[in-house]
Amino acid sequence: MTIVPIILCGGSGTRLWPVSRDSFPKQFVPLLGKLSTFQGTLKRVADPALFGRPVVVTNEKFRFLAEEQAAAIGISVDIIMEPMPRDSAAAIAASAHYLVHHRAGTIGLVLAADHVVGNTAGFAASVRAAVPAAEAGKIVTFGITPTHPSTAYGYIRSGDDVEGEAKAVAMFLEKPDAVKAGQLIAEGCLWNSGNFMFRPDAMLAEIKAFAPAIADAAGEALANHTMDLGALRLGEEDFAKAPKISIDYAVMQKTKLAAVVKAAFDWSDIGTWDALWEASDRDGSGNRTSGNVTLVDTKGSLVHSDEVLTTVAGLDDVVVVTTRDAVLVASREASGNVKALVEDMKARGIREASEHLKMYRPWGAYQRIDIGDRFQVKRLTVKPGGRLSLQKHHHRSEHWVVVSGTAEVTIGDKVMELHENESTYIPVGELHRLANPGKVMLEIIEVQVGSYTGEDDIVRIEDVYGRG
Repeated sequence: MTIVPIILCGGSGTRLWPVSRDSFPKQFVPLLGKLSTFQGTLKRVADPALFGRPVVVTNEKFRFLAEEQAAAIGISVDIIMEPMPRDSAAAIAASAHYLVHHRAGTIGLVLAADHVVGNTAGFAASVRAAVPAAEAGKIVTFGITPTHPSTAYGYIRSGDDVEGEAKAVAMFLEKPDAVKAGQLIAEGCLWNSGNFMFRPDAMLAEIKAFAPAIADAAGEALANHTMDLGALRLGEEDFAKAPKISIDYAVMQKTKLAAVVKAAFDWSDIGTWDALWEASDRDGSGNRTSGNVTLVDTKGSLVHSDEVLTTVAGLDDVVVVTTRDAVLVASREASGNVKALVEDMKARGIREASEHLKMYRPWGAYQRIDIGDRFQVKRLTVKPGGRLSLQKHHHRSEHWVVVSGTAEVTIGDKVMELHENESTYIPVGELHRLANPGKVMLEIIEVQVGSYTGEDDIVRIEDVYGRG
């Protein structure tokens, strides 16, 4: 029976701010090595002898990013786009409906896109060990042998043997305090990895039993889907009816079909900067460093720099993270509080809480260089064949200067080509479009001048990527 990986790829990863933000979350960031955790997850399920073509469930705004990162490592995927986030229960329900209708006779394997697994062979062995129980109608999770009394993970107490190497789940226990975590480990409990294997019909039956509104909303959203450049977009009005809840709370803590296989692989959800420190190689002083970093008399710390020289002296067990527009300093122990910090910044309207200086788009990316009263300067990079929307602005004019590559520029009824060090001007209210007809990356410096330079002052007339 074919195993279809279902990769959940819609989270925001705010606990790893400022590297991970809503506009570019941690699953797409190369936190360990050269590949993102999303790419690492795809690599783990690339064996065609064991796995079918992966299904990636992601938010609409990450669709092109997911496709691009999958293509970069030569893996083809099917994309299901969520119109809005509804947590894991709705995503899994939609995926199960999809498998029933489009991949009949398969087994689903739900994997988070932001987890790190250290032993690919052990992972494959654990997947094979779970197949008999999944085929028999169980919903199988993978339990991780704890390495320390963590308060960041849920725990599983296993029960009697079921099919193959799986055991029945006697109890799910949510995140305990440190004392209770130590007791649970002494009892032989396992961490809950949050990854699941199941027959789609069995999972749907349990969702219908315990969360019927989710099953119905996901089913209707799939039935009323639209296709967009090869990706499936769930019906927005239907999907919005699904309650926002995790699969653990909606089903796994209630079902009698839960089973667990003890994982034969190392695992981390990289949920905090401290967890990244734990999962990383460290120097003789216990430090994990990356980027332009210098340390003196510092131990047990994680120090990361995207670009700016970052120095730390005389501090132990700290997290210091610098990007071009934000700095985080915290104790490793308190790094789990970063999520609350980000939520506070969002409530106060601080832009850096959600957005990076560099923002990715289907056609490429733009990065803010400078901003002030009545002006903004950006660097645009447009991929070969990329085309921005035909658009206009009510409140700003724009000046474009080509730094490298060839630009096809539409202004009103006029179409022209611009080359390196050539420029043009777009008046307020004029229809315009930028495209890259060449075979190398196009780089543009854009200077915006006007009373308002926000991204919501874009009126799209035509867009090849289906954006409104």
